[in-house]
Amino acid sequence: MAAREPSPAESPAPGGDEVAALHGEVARLSIENQLLRERIDQILRQLYGSKSEALDPAQLELLLDPDAAKKAEAAAPADPGPAAEAAPAKKRSPRKPRDLSHLEVRETVLVHDDVKLNPAGFRELERILTDRLDFQPSIIFIDRTVRVVHVAIDQLDAVPVKPAAPPSLGLGATPRLVAHVMEAKYCHHRPHYRTAGIFNIRHGLDIPRHTLCHWDKVVADTVEPIYKLIHHGLLQSGYLQADETPIRYLNPGKGKCSTGFLWVIHAPRNGIKGDILYQWHPSRKAACLDDLLGNYQGFLQTDAYAGYDSWADGKTDIARLACWAHARRKFHDAFKAGQTLAAGVLAAIQRLYQVEAALRPHRADPSERLRLRQEQAAPVLRILKADLVTLRQRPEVLPKSLLGKAIDYTLTLWDRLNVYLHHGHLEIDSNWIENVMPISA
Repeated sequence: MAAREPSPAESPAPGGDEVAALHGEVARLSIENQLLRERIDQILRQLYGSKSEALDPAQLELLLDPDAAKKAEAAAPADPGPAAEAAPAKKRSPRKPRDLSHLEVRETVLVHDDVKLNPAGFRELERILTDRLDFQPSIIFIDRTVRVVHVAIDQLDAVPVKPAAPPSLGLGATPRLVAHVMEAKYCHHRPHYRTAGIFNIRHGLDIPRHTLCHWDKVVADTVEPIYKLIHHGLLQSGYLQADETPIRYLNPGKGKCSTGFLWVIHAPRNGIKGDILYQWHPSRKAACLDDLLGNYQGFLQTDAYAGYDSWADGKTDIARLACWAHARRKFHDAFKAGQTLAAGVLAAIQRLYQVEAALRPHRADPSERLRLRQEQAAPVLRILKADLVTLRQRPEVLPKSLLGKAIDYTLTLWDRLNVYLHHGHLEIDSNWIENVMPISA
């Protein structure tokens, strides 16, 4: 006779080891679920959320001192009365007047017909000015230069004299038209075939696309000495910021777009923006820095991309420093993801930027910048490092969470993040170079 199988009610209870293993698996899955939700929230914010990293200081203060709301609520009267209800809303500050001082003024003077007929019979009282913005669409015309050749009358064998020819690119077009075509392509991302179509349809002028491409080469050859001069000046500056951004480009033969990188270097000038140089490469390899930085010596401020470390490895004449804006952005992402423990770090970084904000309006010199940073920023950084170490050891701060990664990023680069404290001509971040980056395709 076959043995009877035990019913579910008669099944043996799991042992202690199995229960512990199940609890461990549940805990692991819970952590994994939390990290995945955090990542999904971050992606959704990047796609649809605000790009601004601005935070209300009052919001940070409330998170750092939860009792502040209770104190404020207790201090408020129980019945504010009708006067509070009738309080007017806070008025917005008036908008600053538009600055038009850089625009050309083309003036048209209108005079009454009676005055034109008898100007001596009228006396001018005032002039009524009416300013309006205007735009002149592009027009194409022939710029004809007539060079008159002369010869002396009393000298039969004299050599004829003629004025020198104006500067020319040898393209059958003025620099103004060539600059318009270059601006359309490289500033407004309009391909040459569209520009050629516009010329044909709107102006009845046929300029083939290969001609416009030839203009590209001539312009590049013409400005190359200037580019090299700017590049040489930047490499002699002793302090550079570097960054790179991906750029999609058409790669002939592949039938699809490839990804290249636009590398940028910038030399700040004691609190103001300096010269900027762009260099394009089809990859992000550290070898690209051989062309971009060459034999550069001095301070180099970048993000944490490993390519810069690889290039600078073994170069004793390169002093690396990091960017506080990059570190802050990681804590900002963690804060937006609901990890309120990041509020204290953001408040501390905000105090660092308040020191810089006090220096920029009056263009403080390096010695004053160094003194104020040592007096006000250095104590904040000492406390911040201790707080980061303590925060990293808290059990709720998971190593793979946004906050855990932000803390590890900051502590790993801590020495580089503090270099600016000891040199008054250095900047706290490389935001200037990020702001001049084109939008990636």
